[in-house]
Amino acid sequence: MRLERTRDPAGPIVKGIGPAGFRTDDGTFPALLMTVDSVATWSPPLLADLVPDDLAPLVAAAPEFILLGTGNDLSRPPRALVAWLEERGIGIEPMDSRAAARAWGVLRNEGRQIAAALYPLA
Repeated sequence: MRLERTRDPAGPIVKGIGPAGFRTDDGTFPALLMTVDSVATWSPPLLADLVPDDLAPLVAAAPEFILLGTGNDLSRPPRALVAWLEERGIGIEPMDSRAAARAWGVLRNEGRQIAAALYPLA
């Protein structure tokens, strides 16, 4: 049996995580927003203050769900935001930012149509 390396999924991938942030082909970002087509720097509010407008570029991409990296530790997003996304058929999966970055690669390799918002690591 011959094993072949699977090809990288299209679009941005987090290739490293370090003191400066998340490294992608487009640069290193302390915090970022990603869709299957793009990556952008992000200046996120405090998690408790996160509102739909903060995720507008992700919602516009109509993902299955949004991976929400909440920094060093898992924290829950505001209930109002979760309800607003669910009304639009978009799920949200909060996890610490390192786990979200790893999950992004796995899910994109499966061809999933997702988006991600990654808070900085302290």
